[in-house]
Amino acid sequence: MAIKMIKQTHEHLSPLVELEQKNIAQLFANYLVTIGIDAQVVNGNKKDLADEQSKSAYIVLCPHSDLSQAKKEFELFIKQPYNSKYQQAAWQQGETVSVDSNDLTLLTTFKKNFFAHAGVVTLTIFAFCWVVFLASNLGWGRPIFQQLHFYNQLSVDAFINEPWRILAPAFFHFSWLHIVFNSMWWWQLGGEIEKKLSKGTLINLLLLSAIISNVGQFLVSGANFGGLSGVVYALVGFVWWTGYLAPEKGLSLSKPIVIFLLFWIVLGFADLLPVNMANTAHLLGLISGCFFAVLKAKVFHH
Repeated sequence: MAIKMIKQTHEHLSPLVELEQKNIAQLFANYLVTIGIDAQVVNGNKKDLADEQSKSAYIVLCPHSDLSQAKKEFELFIKQPYNSKYQQAAWQQGETVSVDSNDLTLLTTFKKNFFAHAGVVTLTIFAFCWVVFLASNLGWGRPIFQQLHFYNQLSVDAFINEPWRILAPAFFHFSWLHIVFNSMWWWQLGGEIEKKLSKGTLINLLLLSAIISNVGQFLVSGANFGGLSGVVYALVGFVWWTGYLAPEKGLSLSKPIVIFLLFWIVLGFADLLPVNMANTAHLLGLISGCFFAVLKAKVFHH
């Protein structure tokens, strides 16, 4: 991603930064607006002296009085442009960030940021879920599910003989919508937790929420369930409450997203959705994530 800091002023706005990618420039401008800094993106051209061809450049402008703060915000933004808070800013502005069809570096940028956002724990679980799902759809669904489903009867002997089954249902998904929804939320929230806190925090949250949500769902509906949804809702609860209890850690979820995800649980319990939902797993996952956030907040402040 080519960038260039700008120092000249233009009327009441000062050029802040020049970028080659329009989508990145617009994303940052949207974020500045949500924190109270007026920002605009203007199109400029620059000539490549080597081949004498004009190339597109996108300049972010902001008021001169806010230039110092905006520069500090840009230094944070450029390190993780795909952080959730910048995406949320775009949604709050009601805009879809456009992508220049001539931007040949978009895929490379996406791949770089995909791996940069998440650590080894997040990426390992993400990959494992997708390997299990794809293998299941290539004809091995029944034998894989037989190996991963929860105990037919929960007991100490069953746990000692097959200890993996208390966690394994979380990694089996039944549809494309199921795997996409769960894996992307896992990547987004799990990646932030692992990067901003620690691998241990994410692993403990995964183990705690998977066990609680799996056991709870089994007691309500039996062994025929699967999916990372309970864990995902634990991540939601953890990030949501940590944002209030320890805001200095940099974890947060916007209110519209929290309301949407909570409403999804309500719809599931009301049986108004066209698919069967592991409602108990969702609710217990959310509660376990909130509870874990409270415990961690006490550790943070001691």
